[in-house]
Amino acid sequence: MYRILICLLALASLTPAQTVKTLKIRILSTMLTSDEGIGEWGFSALVEADGHRILFDTGARPDTVLNNARELKVDLAGVPDVILSHNHSDHTGGLKTLRQNFPQSFTVAHVGKGITYPRKSRTFSLTDYSGRVVEYDHPVQIYPGVWLTGPVPRKYPERNWSGTGQVQTPEGWVEDNIPEDMSLVFNTADGLVLLSGCGHAGVINTVEYAREKIRSAPLYAAIGGFHLYALDDAKLDWTARKLREFGLENFLGAHCTGIEATERIRQLTGLNRKTASVAAVGAVFELGKPMDPGSIAR
Repeated sequence: MYRILICLLALASLTPAQTVKTLKIRILSTMLTSDEGIGEWGFSALVEADGHRILFDTGARPDTVLNNARELKVDLAGVPDVILSHNHSDHTGGLKTLRQNFPQSFTVAHVGKGITYPRKSRTFSLTDYSGRVVEYDHPVQIYPGVWLTGPVPRKYPERNWSGTGQVQTPEGWVEDNIPEDMSLVFNTADGLVLLSGCGHAGVINTVEYAREKIRSAPLYAAIGGFHLYALDDAKLDWTARKLREFGLENFLGAHCTGIEATERIRQLTGLNRKTASVAAVGAVFELGKPMDPGSIAR
């Protein structure tokens, strides 16, 4: 009886999964722009989650995020964390400039294991980055309710990379499928919110992994780049069907998602112009408020 009581008390003391109460994501680099900012083939977003500020990716050109933030009146001072979703220059190009202009910011860079593996085309290096680098090979909660997926297993064959590159892994030289690709996932009362740079691991692979490792919850929102622009109709239909199965309620497609792909996702998931859109520079997703993709994208 005593043992049973101890077990019951232990179960009662378990805390529920931590959730994010307030969340705001603002796009600072993508291709489409309205009357503020510069468009480019790149991605960056500023996250504010329960008072924690995180820069997710740094855009392509050295000055794009810096200049767009100024035009949008977004203050980047005091942002401690920068996340690099993968090694490609359209997500890492602004890091050096941002560190130079905000020497007290971006002091910790979060990266997935494999980001600096040797590559035959171009090897990404963090040797000139003066902050601390933290590398992940598994999902990690960096703030309450804020998760990095780490590298994502490729359960489904979502081949959304070029297929021409090679990378040197511990197993030798192999096709470069961007093994370090990782995303941010926010655990909210409404469900999971996914923020992706390119989603080279595959949006469906990423969501399934998040639901397995973080919380088996509906997908409330998917935001960022998902590298769907080159998919044929059959693959887009499959992707949309899976997203609908996950309970997707909001979709903000930036960067490499694609305009046509976003439109098909909207139609096939049963969303509308208010809940599914292409993102422009300055687009905002905020919990509890209507999504604002930017005036040109409404």
